[in-house]
Parts: sequence; structure tokens; C-alpha cells
Amino acid sequence: MKTTLISQFKPTILFLVKFLGMYVAGSLLYGWFVTYYNPAPDPVTIWVTNQTAFLIRVLGWNVVAMYSQHVPTVSVVLEVKSIISVYEGCSGINVIIIFWSFLFAFGPWGKRLIFFAVTGALIIHVANLIRVCVLFFVAYYYSNALYFFHKYLFTAAIYVVVLLLWLWWIRNLKKRETT
Repeated sequence: MKTTLISQFKPTILFLVKFLGMYVAGSLLYGWFVTYYNPAPDPVTIWVTNQTAFLIRVLGWNVVAMYSQHVPTVSVVLEVKSIISVYEGCSGINVIIIFWSFLFAFGPWGKRLIFFAVTGALIIHVANLIRVCVLFFVAYYYSNALYFFHKYLFTAAIYVVVLLLWLWWIRNLKKRETT
């Protein structure tokens, strides 16, 4: 009975082991990367904040991204006032690690998987940039609502993007298997 039950769930157990292994390894590597630059912000956080400030400037706002070598955040500053501070968790890398962990655990490995992993990461990055830009405007106009938007609404939104990408990948795999 035990061997039947284990063999019945072997694909699921294997998926979970691969997913968790890749997620833990990716998170540890990213944690090491961020810690290496401490107390300054890591380069990815600086890059994301610079892109966010650029997009906000495109919309006509005179903002700059400012950081210090002594604080692990990058601020989007309007005139002399910091509107939002971007921490390493806001860079979207953790979300991409989760996305990739699922893809590589689910498989199958090949050129299509690599292409979709890169394309999905770019989609997540763009969604994250939009998220941080909108958080800037929420902080500016509705600062009392910032916590809710940041903690719940936009966190859910970014994970919905990931879920839709996962579903799209699974559907396309099913289509390829049936043709």
C-alpha cells in the first residue's frame, strides 16, 4: 500500500522537491548578493528605481532616484522630498525566482522553456516597474492608502501576473502534447 501511494504521488513529490530546491537555492543566492552590498542598496534595486524614475519623468514629473552608501534603499525624490523608498524586495527578483522555480520544476527543459523563462521575467519586470510607478502616485496623492496598496493590492496583482504566466505555460504544453 505504501509503495503504491508513494508511486502514485511520485510526480507531485518530485515537482515539489525540484521547486523548493530551486526556490531555496535562488533565494539564498539572491540573499547573498544583496548582503554583499550591505549597507548600500544592491545594483538591481538601483537599476529598478532608476527605471521607475525615468518612467515617472516621461509622465512629466521632475523626479530623481537618490541613494546613499549607508542605507539599503533608493528613494524617488520630487524636488527635495522623498516620495517612496525602494528596498531590495521591490526589485521583483524574488518574484522572478518563484516564477523560474516553477517553470524549471515543471519542465520540460529546452529552448522553449529558456525563451519563456526570459520572456516571463521581462513581463514580470515591466509589471513591477508599473507597480512601483503607481505606488509613487499613491504615495503622493493618497499616502494614507500606501500601506494597503503596497502590502495587499499590488502584491496580489504581481502574483496574478505570475499565475497567468504559469497557466499560459501549462496550456501551451498541453497543446503541444496533443498535437
